[in-house]
This record gives sequence, structure tokens and C-alpha cells, in this order.
Amino acid sequence: MGEVAALRQLVGQVQELWDLYGAVHAHAHGPLPRWYLLDFEHGSIKDDHCGGRTGYSSELLKIMETNQSPRKRSRRDKNGEKASLLNSAEPMKLDIWREFPEDLFETVIARLPVAAIFRFRSVCRKWCSLVGSDNFTQQYSEVPHGMPWFYTITHENASNNVAMYDPSRNKWHHPSVPVAPAKIVIPVASAGGLVCLLDLSHRNFYICNPLTQSLKEIPPRSVQAWSRVSVGMVLNGTTSNEGYKVMWLRNDGNHEVYDSVQNMWSRPGDFPPSIKLPLAVNFRSQPVAVGSTLYFMCSEPEGVLSYDVSTGIWTQFIIPLPLHLTDHTLAEFQGRIMLVGLVCKNAATCVCIWELQRMTLLWKEVDRMPNVWCLEFYGKHMRMTCLGNSGLLMLSLKAKRMNRLVIYDLLNKEWQKVPDCMLPCSRKKQWIACGTAFSPCPSALP
Repeated sequence: MGEVAALRQLVGQVQELWDLYGAVHAHAHGPLPRWYLLDFEHGSIKDDHCGGRTGYSSELLKIMETNQSPRKRSRRDKNGEKASLLNSAEPMKLDIWREFPEDLFETVIARLPVAAIFRFRSVCRKWCSLVGSDNFTQQYSEVPHGMPWFYTITHENASNNVAMYDPSRNKWHHPSVPVAPAKIVIPVASAGGLVCLLDLSHRNFYICNPLTQSLKEIPPRSVQAWSRVSVGMVLNGTTSNEGYKVMWLRNDGNHEVYDSVQNMWSRPGDFPPSIKLPLAVNFRSQPVAVGSTLYFMCSEPEGVLSYDVSTGIWTQFIIPLPLHLTDHTLAEFQGRIMLVGLVCKNAATCVCIWELQRMTLLWKEVDRMPNVWCLEFYGKHMRMTCLGNSGLLMLSLKAKRMNRLVIYDLLNKEWQKVPDCMLPCSRKKQWIACGTAFSPCPSALP
């Protein structure tokens, strides 16, 4: 038995050497004429495979000859084998999966990509109802979901040409707008997976979930004089189901706050006399939210105006802008206030990123677009539209016969070009007129 064990070990080593070098040898010198299958389960060892005497019995070695060389299996054979494996798989036991806890379903669903969640909803009514449950909403809010999406309008005067960009899949979507076709609305703010829409007359507000196309019209404002306003939006808690607030601000200091829980507008108080009016609010820059505080960009004097929705406190920061700055807007990253703008000096144009230093109240440059990309803008009159306030920015850079879309990741300081936005029925490239970033949430309710 000791000899058998030793021979087993030797054959194993030979097999390893064949696996390493045998295939190369066979490919170089052609197919081998004989294949040997060794069986050590019966008899004692006396003869070798050629019949010569070695002191062992011939029953130990079983030799199988084959005249066929190894050949590559056809695709039909592989597909047939794969189908047989699938058919032979053990079916799911209904008595076990029927008792699978629903909270575990919700835990798994909450960690799926948005596209997979919508496929999950289409399986059956029960699974569709799980996505709308309060428990799923809570679990979805506790799981980080990475990059925000962008809800954009491709033309200012077009009839609701909407385009949504998913940076995780690098793909454009073209949903319909859940309002009457006669009303043209633009996205002005977002929070908790909801987007605030405002019609061009600046009269009516709408709250919608772009993923589910659910829509709610906010009651009319109490102010009768309609003029251009800057709009911000914050959450009451961690999810939109706990309520949200929408605020508008005019240059003359008039402002109102809408509370979704009370479903009404209110005027928290008069504008503080320490802040000079008019404000000269920069309407091209969307307000950004940090917690319950909204930050508005002003041009005269240059700086930032903040309002805490929960306490009603106004604060003004006079901050000079960087030199040679043209189009610019505020952004937010991990609670820090950022500035994005075009720097134009002579014929050169570049996009720069600044961070507000709270100690000195000055803008500090932290990054700029690669020089190779900036060379494309040399000598051109560029205009920039910036979207996003949650760590990811989308820049629409437009000039005569030029339209560039760029994504900037504030966390990794990476620049990436975005594929051209084209409507499904047209091959013409669309340019982004306005928009906002939002965190996709299938369970968010207006």
C-alpha cells in the first residue's frame, strides 16, 4: 500500500506538469496519438502499459487509445450544455420563499441601482407596493446612492424639452413633463429626490418626482406683484416624506416660504434693516442648501446672502469675486460653499473652481479645467450654465458653432466629457438652457 500511495503522488505531479506544459507541447508538435486513463482502484501493480515486466500486475493500468485529436467544441454544443445545466438546476421551493421576510426584500431593493428598482416594480403588484412603503423610504434614505442626476431643459423657449442625465450609466433619458402642454416650466430647485418647477410667468410652482412623474401644484403665492425670483428648497428632515420648504426671494427683499406640511405660504418677517436694498440677486446662480440654510449669490455688493429657514435669521457676507470672472454660480460640497466660473483674460478662457474660506471670507482656487480643453475656447465668446450642488457639477459651455457638456467631480477632482444630448426624434445636438441636480429617489412623494 505504501507503493500505491507513492505512485499516486507521482501521477499527481505528472498531471500537474502536463497541465502546465502539455498543452503547449501538443500545440507545437501536433496531437498526441494515445491518451491514457490511470485507474489505481483495482489489482496490484506488475506490468507497464507496453507489456514489459516491472514487478506489478497489468490490472492496475487501464489504457484507452483514441484516434481522435482534441477539438474545439462548437457553439451549439456549448449552448446545449448550458441549457441542460439550467434545466437541471434545482427549482426554488415556494414553501420557503413564500415566507421570506418583506423587510429583507426592502433592504435588498434599497441598495439596487435606480434602473433595477424600476424593473423590480414591474414584476408584480406586491413588489411594486413595497417600493412605496414607509419602511422602504426610510431604508433608501439611509443608504448612500452615489451620484446625483441632472434634470435639464434643452431650450428656453421650447415646449418642455426635458432631458435627464444619469452619470453612473453615462446615459440621457427623455421623459415627459407631467403638466399641461400649454404651460412651459423650468426647474429651479431640488431636495430629497423632488424637483421644484416654475412657469415662465413666475406665478405658479409645481413639485414633481422626475422618476415617477408624480406632480403637485403648490397653492398660489399671496404676493400679487409678479417679478423674477430666486428659489431655494430644503427638507424638514432626512426624507421628503417628512416635509419640505420652498422659498422665493426678490431683489426688493420680499420673500415667502412654503411649508408642505401645512400646505401654505407664509411671510416669516420683514427684511433686516442692516442689509441694504435692493439686493441685486444673481438669478443665473441657483441658491444652494446646507442643512436648513439657503445661500444666495448677490452682485451688489459682491458676496453671499444666507437665510436659515428654521430660525428665520438672515446673514450677509461681503466677498469680492475673483478677477476676470464672467459667468459664475454657487455650488455646495460636503457642507462647504464653492464657486464655479469662467475666467476670461484677453482671448483665453478657462473654467475654475473656488472654495470659500470661512476664516478670511475669501475665495481660494482649488482646481481648474485642463489646459488642453481650455485651448478649444481660445478666442471664442463662451457662455456657461452650471448645474448641480451636491458634489457633482454639469457645465454647459456654448459658443458660436460649439456646444460642450462637461462633468466635474468635486470629490475626486476629475473632469469628464458628457455625451451629446440629442432628442430621440432628432439628431441635432441640444444645448442645456437651465436645470438642476437632484438625488433620484423612487419613493419621494410631492
